[in-house]
Amino acid sequence: MIASVRGTVLAVRLDAAVVEVGGVGMLVQATPTTLGALRVGAEALLWTSLVVREDSLTLFGFAEADEREVFEVLQTVSGVGPRLALAMLAVHSPDALRRAVGSEDLAALKRVPGIGHKGAQRIVLELGARLGAPTTVGGAEASATAAPTDRRLQVVEALVGLGWNVRAAEDAVAQVLAGSDAPVGAQEVAGVLRAALRSLGGGRA
Repeated sequence: MIASVRGTVLAVRLDAAVVEVGGVGMLVQATPTTLGALRVGAEALLWTSLVVREDSLTLFGFAEADEREVFEVLQTVSGVGPRLALAMLAVHSPDALRRAVGSEDLAALKRVPGIGHKGAQRIVLELGARLGAPTTVGGAEASATAAPTDRRLQVVEALVGLGWNVRAAEDAVAQVLAGSDAPVGAQEVAGVLRAALRSLGGGRA
């Protein structure tokens, strides 16, 4: 198993990044939050999980080891493959997922594209306490607000990559950022993205 990769970021796409390790470019699938923190030409460390299929080898990468662990546990649920597990981590942090499962918050789970009512029930039933308790105190996630900048465009592109059309993505981001003149920095991308996903409510336009 490839547990982690460290190297220079050669490229960043909407759904993946290329990290050079020992002269080899490794294609790593990741969430918009993880990808938003990467910079071409800079060194990156990603905690990884290798998914082996008969016709493919796919590497998934995460900024934190905890995300990787949750990603792997999620796939033990019937009907949850690596793509859906990655989508769940794109919408919710690991602790938010722990709280949603622990409190049987089906509405929170249904915000993830591809998860309906029955799917959310199955996730709660099959995961039980296997995700463990939240590692942080409190249930609210920090959301950042900001004025239109290149970071705003990055959030829109991430939403489009998750399945929404451009107009719906732009409207959701505008709603989140309404009333703020502060610029969006790299550290605020994740908060804005999650807030926009909550605004969209999990439905694709």
